[in-house]
Amino acid sequence: MNAKIALITGGFTGEAEVSLKSAAFVLRKLDATRFDVYKIVLTKQRWYYEDDAEIKHEIDRKDFTLPLQDRLIKFDLAFVLIHGSPGEDGRLQGYLDMVGLRYTSCDTLTSALTMNKAYTKTLLQAIEGLHLAKSICLTVEDREKSEIAIKSDLKLPYFVKPNGGGSSIGMTKVKQVEELSDAIDRAFHTENANKQVLVEEFVTGREFSVGIYKRRQELCVLPATEVITTREFFDFEAKYIPGLTNEITPANLTQEQTARIAHLVKEVYLRLNCKGLVRVDFFLEKDTDNFYFIEINTIPGQTEQSFIPQQVRAAGMSETDFYSELIEEALAG
Repeated sequence: MNAKIALITGGFTGEAEVSLKSAAFVLRKLDATRFDVYKIVLTKQRWYYEDDAEIKHEIDRKDFTLPLQDRLIKFDLAFVLIHGSPGEDGRLQGYLDMVGLRYTSCDTLTSALTMNKAYTKTLLQAIEGLHLAKSICLTVEDREKSEIAIKSDLKLPYFVKPNGGGSSIGMTKVKQVEELSDAIDRAFHTENANKQVLVEEFVTGREFSVGIYKRRQELCVLPATEVITTREFFDFEAKYIPGLTNEITPANLTQEQTARIAHLVKEVYLRLNCKGLVRVDFFLEKDTDNFYFIEINTIPGQTEQSFIPQQVRAAGMSETDFYSELIEEALAG
């Protein structure tokens, strides 16, 4: 009997549109001979499955079952594809833990922690060979004091971003100190910012993104992607508007750099107690050859142009086989 998979998409933030595109791509690639897949859309108002006749069927939130006219669907696994809240901040994982449904992503604690960029950097400080840009995290209450500290302790340019959230929404590169206040305002007013803003020294160099996942309890690092954008940095538009970014997979790295970045990705994965598939982003600093941690994404994009599908193909795999492995690993517990 085929495993019944709830492909959960949508979400409560501006990233919902990307989540729906990710789900559409994964749905096309999943092996229909092995899995019975139901796309479940979560919004703030409704959780539902839409059938072929475009009739929406509500999920029973008591146990995350799907009542249909002729049967009740009890899922074996949730394939989480919500970028942002509630899929990437631990809220959905906490609910799934309570109803006893296994899922493909990191657990509740890791998901919640990694949505907070400052907390994540604190946990990664002890990894040998991993560099972290000097930064200051500020709240609304300590904003005035923190702005003074930023101007005295950090070197321009600054990279200002919400301490929560994703897809580079609300981020600004600040070249002049007079631009700082507006950039902080923008970050604070970004949805899902967690009422905190992170200001970092900008690292000049090449940017890379690397996927990693577990396969039969072994950590597998996918080929790195180098990101070359015409924008000031890899912002929301660069990520999702075709033509603004050149992505090279596998990246042009030396054997030593490839081995070093793979080691760092594994260390990040283990230190943060990750599960399933995650993506880790780095800068390779121009003058030092040091790898600087940017961020971790616990629900990486799976759209047609996303990094992970590129990396899967570069590794000599099909997306269908890859997604099957993620499901099998999660079902095995």
